[in-house]
Amino acid sequence: MAEQRGDERDTGDARESERGAGEARRGSPRPEEARAWEDLVTTARRTVSDGLVVGTSGNVSVRVGDTVLVTPSGVPYDRLAPDDVTGVDLDGRQVLGTLVPTSELPMHLAVYRTTGALAVVHTHAVHATAVSTLVSELPLIHYMAAALGGPVRVAPYATYGTDELAENMLRALADRSGCLLRNHGTMAHGATLDQAYDRTAQLEWMCRLWLTASSVPGLAPSLLSREQLTEVEERLRGYGQRG
Repeated sequence: MAEQRGDERDTGDARESERGAGEARRGSPRPEEARAWEDLVTTARRTVSDGLVVGTSGNVSVRVGDTVLVTPSGVPYDRLAPDDVTGVDLDGRQVLGTLVPTSELPMHLAVYRTTGALAVVHTHAVHATAVSTLVSELPLIHYMAAALGGPVRVAPYATYGTDELAENMLRALADRSGCLLRNHGTMAHGATLDQAYDRTAQLEWMCRLWLTASSVPGLAPSLLSREQLTEVEERLRGYGQRG
């Protein structure tokens, strides 16, 4: 989850309070961290403009070496500035900035510790969240499930920000690059922020497709077989430009 705005104060007061939680752990970010932060903020704002999150729900992170840059708690993305850079190490210790990191930090760190991912996007996308309340696995409504590694699983519900939720998510993500979180939202990772975002958007689209097809009275959508999905997985390995 990310922090809904019900417990937010005026943004200025919130920042002062959050900055008071600790002094800066390090000086200015390195050039590569500053560039990564700029990309992270762009991606976070895109989740809002594309309707994948509302307010400050959801969160985004990117790994630069052993530092994980992550959106801070309760700060609207359109107000994030270069000096708001927020970073932790892989043990969760803050090494950049003074704003409090997202409450969903355990999920982000769990992904980085167990996969080769360099970027993570978490949203509360409405269609995906709706599907998470209905099934334990997204039905194979479209072959693009193969782009996420196979059928998309739903992680059992656990309270946001907890290690239990992170553990449930990891099981759902096994051999996958995206999953649903029951009564919560989506989680997707990738080698870049663009890839993690694209997988998130694709997952939301597939959930919307299934809900739309399932809503037609008297009809049930046709689904792909596991064998058909495997064939697509093979074809996707050679997809795109080469060189």
